[in-house]
Amino acid sequence: MTSSDFWDAETAERYDETSAFMFAPEVLDPAVDFLTDLAGDGPALEFAIGTGRVAIPLVERGVSVSGIELSQPMVDQLHKKRADIPVVVGDMATSTMPGQFSLVYLVWNSIGNLRTQAEQVACFRNAARHLAPGGRFVIELWVPGIRRFPPGQAAVPFHVGRHHVGFDTYDMATQRGTSHHYRRRPDGTVTYGASNFRYIWPAECDLMAQLAGMHLEQRVADWNGGPFTNDSESHVSTWRKPV
Repeated sequence: MTSSDFWDAETAERYDETSAFMFAPEVLDPAVDFLTDLAGDGPALEFAIGTGRVAIPLVERGVSVSGIELSQPMVDQLHKKRADIPVVVGDMATSTMPGQFSLVYLVWNSIGNLRTQAEQVACFRNAARHLAPGGRFVIELWVPGIRRFPPGQAAVPFHVGRHHVGFDTYDMATQRGTSHHYRRRPDGTVTYGASNFRYIWPAECDLMAQLAGMHLEQRVADWNGGPFTNDSESHVSTWRKPV
């Protein structure tokens, strides 16, 4: 049993459309470049592979990619585009894919879908279990925007655009939160949707990696390799399994 939200068929069918900005070359290409370099000649495993936003470009670069995904409807959308990518349907904390991998990766804050610390620790251990000696686990994750909360404010915006406005609300005691999405459709109507998460600090990630027998190899602010600083709002972190 997992604490993650489940993407149903309706959500899966609209996912690529509502997440179109994530497919923009300036967003996607640096991630694919980064992960291709780390995978090298070995196979890669994506936790929460979704509809294949990252996996498909990696396959097109010659990387052998497999996936684990909780939502069968999301897998169905992926396989409409590439039927040759093997996917195990299940949660990323416990589900397994046969074989060993040179790279396991999680993009776009997806580890936050696991809403308990125990599940997140299990996810790190599951990544280590799938890695060959010397293999790497990569996570793309935002730094919680708690510093932006003035006294009495209930939410902070994470995206404000013509067709989408998003706000995050946080429970500081549990490190849980909810992303609230308001989208304007072509006919002028506005829809509301919400997704739940548990946020993790970078240092907490490092401890989870340590518990899984991995060590931090690199932490940068983004897929372009910018330096991670006190003001960074995201990080791309790489942990390595000992040889």
